[in-house]
Amino acid sequence: MMHFVGFTGEEYVRACRVFGRPDFVHRFNDDRFKFGGEFAPGDVAVFANGEENKVRRWTYNDSAEF
Repeated sequence: MMHFVGFTGEEYVRACRVFGRPDFVHRFNDDRFKFGGEFAPGDVAVFANGEENKVRRWTYNDSAEF
């Protein structure tokens, strides 16, 4: 599975051109993404600029956006 983390607007469009459409989009790099069972062995994560170094203390319910 392909995960995009922290992409917004035009960054998202450019990432889709390079990597294809993701299976999951995560607004932030947070504990829910890292430890909540959403990222499995063998999955690929593509981070927006610097997002891999920022782990947010609070989680965000990405599923509420759909």
